[in-house]
Amino acid sequence: MRKLIAWNVMTLDGYFEGSAPWQLDMHGTVWGEELEEFSLDQGREIGTLLFGRRTYEGMRDYWTKEEGPIASMMNGLDKAVASRSSMTADWANSRLLQGEAAETARALKHEDGRDVYVFGSADLLATLMAEDLVDEYRLCLAPVVWGEGTPLFKPAGGRTHFTLRESRPLRTGGLILFYERKRP
Repeated sequence: MRKLIAWNVMTLDGYFEGSAPWQLDMHGTVWGEELEEFSLDQGREIGTLLFGRRTYEGMRDYWTKEEGPIASMMNGLDKAVASRSSMTADWANSRLLQGEAAETARALKHEDGRDVYVFGSADLLATLMAEDLVDEYRLCLAPVVWGEGTPLFKPAGGRTHFTLRESRPLRTGGLILFYERKRP
């Protein structure tokens, strides 16, 4: 079975996006040669990128206009989008998943191939967390506090405990953390 891995950059106070949609300037505080290399290495592990609709549309709009190794990776990967609204999955190598997000993610995990990754998609991630479908969390902490924005982890009914598997400091001051969910 494939693992489902969540990857996000977030501020020290837990925001993955600012108070405006797609306000992601905290990425600039951690971006550099090390994070680019990490992103390309991580891309070789990805079998499918799973997005919610808003993240899918924003990523599509951004990456289809970019060039370079990261853009080539993003445009070439298999992508799946979980959405309750009518839409077209028109980014290269994309498919629209039918049904409830948790069930479709569960089905993706049972497909053959490399792991499933979720980038961004905080609402989708909250659904997947509630169903205990996320196997690993990879977070890059940006050395900035915003005080407002969209939190990565939504309020949930109960506590979730994690085990730190690895940490990698970046010369930019960022820190990549690898967490696995503690299972009872």
